[in-house]
Amino acid sequence: MGGQLQGKGVDVENYPGLFNVTGPAVVSLMRQQAIEFGATFEAETVIGIDASSRPFRVKTSSSTIETHAVIVATGAESNWLNVTGEYEMRGAGVSSCATCDGHMYRGKHVIVVGGGDTAMEDALVLARTSASVTVIHRRDTFRASKVLAQRVMEHPSIFIRWNTVLTEVLGKPLEAADESDHSEDVDLDAPVVKVVSGAIVKDVFTGEETKIDAEAVFVAIGHTPTTQFLDGIVEFDPKHPGYILVKDGSTRTSVPGIFACGDVADSVYRQAITSAGSGAAAALDAERWLSEEGLGNEEADFEAELLAELMADGGSKTVDMEYNVYEDAGGRMTGMKESVAAEL
Repeated sequence: MGGQLQGKGVDVENYPGLFNVTGPAVVSLMRQQAIEFGATFEAETVIGIDASSRPFRVKTSSSTIETHAVIVATGAESNWLNVTGEYEMRGAGVSSCATCDGHMYRGKHVIVVGGGDTAMEDALVLARTSASVTVIHRRDTFRASKVLAQRVMEHPSIFIRWNTVLTEVLGKPLEAADESDHSEDVDLDAPVVKVVSGAIVKDVFTGEETKIDAEAVFVAIGHTPTTQFLDGIVEFDPKHPGYILVKDGSTRTSVPGIFACGDVADSVYRQAITSAGSGAAAALDAERWLSEEGLGNEEADFEAELLAELMADGGSKTVDMEYNVYEDAGGRMTGMKESVAAEL
């Protein structure tokens, strides 16, 4: 549980009310709150949904769960370069979200990898505060819109390396916060924590490799929504492959009873706060749909029906069949208060 926020080891800065809190800590608090309100969690992978009949059958890696409504909130995974040093230094200089982490590199040199709209937007955002931004692109033209690409190419703090790919992220050991601390509790076997110090890039034509000094690498080569298990079930956005198509102004999908929220349906914003908001909208949409369909809490409905039957059975009896506790006492206590009867 947690998606991209779970892998964010640095502080979350783009969510209201949070200060000095990491992504995993936020996810943990959300989980605890959900549990307090009765939510249950199954640590399983969903491999498919049978929507051919009602209730739906959600198939996981080890079980099948029946449900009247489904909210899809599986998010989207950032696409990565899969080069040396990238995975090891995620959260320590390697990021896929300039909006989230760019502020930490104010006055520093940074690298952006990509050539689409996201890469252009990230470069422009970073150029506001960073000392310099180097854009690495494997082709000689950008795929981004002409307006964004032009702004990037004309910006004085942005430098472009055409026909170039990043082959390795370089790192240096993280300096100790207090060099004077000579505690004997230091674990000499613990892995050395590194932060980004630069990158190795290669010309795609000549193969020549060069080193670029930088303190952060922002990978902006797209996202892949985690929606493969819904292929052939719901409609997808034809303009953004993999993203679920929802009806305007709602989280409803093409299948009644299935709702989508967060990054699975958002190819634009992809922020924790916007995902949380759409998650609340999906919960409201699902609740309203269940009410419209007459589907609710089956346990509560069963209890209500049982109570109604018992009351109906009790009301059909004649007065003569009703039990009178005073009759067991010979009838002489009819109408007497219990306190007086006790004394007798």
